[in-house]
Amino acid sequence: YDISNYEEIMSEFGTMTDMEELIAEGRKRNIRIIMDLVVNHTSDEHAWFVEARKSPENPYRDYYIWRDPVAGQVPNELRSTFSGSAWEFDEASGQYFLHLFSKKQPDLNWENEKVRQEVYDMMNFWIEKGVGGFRMDVIDLIGKLPDQEITGNGPRLHEYLQEMNTETFGGKDLLTVGETWGATPEIAKRYSDPKRNELSMVFQFEHVGLDQQAGKEKWDLAPLDLTKLKEVLSKWQTSLGNEGWNSLFWNNHDLPRIVSRWGNDQQYRVESAKMFAILLHMMKGTPYIYQGEEIGMTNYPISDISEAEDIETINMYHERIEKGYTKEEIIRSINTKGRDNARTP
Repeated sequence: YDISNYEEIMSEFGTMTDMEELIAEGRKRNIRIIMDLVVNHTSDEHAWFVEARKSPENPYRDYYIWRDPVAGQVPNELRSTFSGSAWEFDEASGQYFLHLFSKKQPDLNWENEKVRQEVYDMMNFWIEKGVGGFRMDVIDLIGKLPDQEITGNGPRLHEYLQEMNTETFGGKDLLTVGETWGATPEIAKRYSDPKRNELSMVFQFEHVGLDQQAGKEKWDLAPLDLTKLKEVLSKWQTSLGNEGWNSLFWNNHDLPRIVSRWGNDQQYRVESAKMFAILLHMMKGTPYIYQGEEIGMTNYPISDISEAEDIETINMYHERIEKGYTKEEIIRSINTKGRDNARTP
C-alpha cells in the first residue's frame, strides 16, 4: 500500500517475468489474477512525490494536496487513520501535505486531470498484461475535499469512477470491487448498478463494525448482538435488489480472524469455522476467502507491544497509554481487533 512504482514488481516478490508467467499459467487453468489498485495515495518514495517535494513550482506539485499553515498550525482538524493529524509539515517549502494514512503515504490530488490520466494509463498497462480486474483500495476516498474535511463519498467520486470505467475496464470481461467503508445499500447501488457503468461490486463493512461501541473507535469493544448481525446481513441480502451487487466476506488483511472473533477458536474451532463458511457461502453475493480461512486459522495473541508489527496498532497503543488507558486493556483490544492477527503465519 506504499507504492513507489506502479509498473514494476517489488524485487522481494520476484520479477515482471514471474508476474507474466503467473497470469498466463492462471489463464490456462481458468484462473484470473486480480490486482490491488492503490490510487488514493502513493509512497513518499514515488518519483511523482520526490519531484513534488522539490518546490511549489514543480510540475508534479499539484499531483498531491498541499496547504499553507493556518495561524502557524495544521490547516484543519483532519485526522490520519493511523492516529495524529492527517497533515505533515514540509520544512523545505513551509507547507503541509495531506496523508489520510501514514505520513509516508501522501494523498494524490484527484481533482488534477493529469493525475487521473496517469492512473488510467497505468491501469491499461496491467489490463494489457492480462489481469482479471482490480480490487480498489479505499476507493471511496478519491473524491475527498480536505478543506471541507470531507474524506469518503465526496461529491465528484462517482464522476471519477465513471470516467475510470470509460477510460479503462469498461466493456471488458474484468471484475472490479471497491473497498468502501462508509457504504450504505443506497450508496452501494450507485457503485454497482450495471446501468451506472462504475464497478462490479463493493466491499461494505456494516456487519464487521457491530462489536464496537457506537460512535467510538474499533478498539472500543462491545459484545456482538446476534440479532443485530442477522438484521444487517438480511438488509444487505434484500435491499440491493437487482440494482447492485454485494460481496460476502468475514476476513481480510485488516480484520481479525472470524473464528476467534465471533466463534470459539478453542473447543469448537472446526465447528465454528464451518458454521461461518456455511452461513456466508449460502447467501447472495460474490464470496471472498482470505488466506488461512479455509483451514480455520485463528488470531495470534500478543502479550507486549514489542510483538506488534502493524503501524495502526503501534500508534494506537502509544496514544492510549498517554491518555491513561492500562496496558492490559489496550493489549486486549489489540488481541481482539489488531490487524496482525490476520497477517501472521
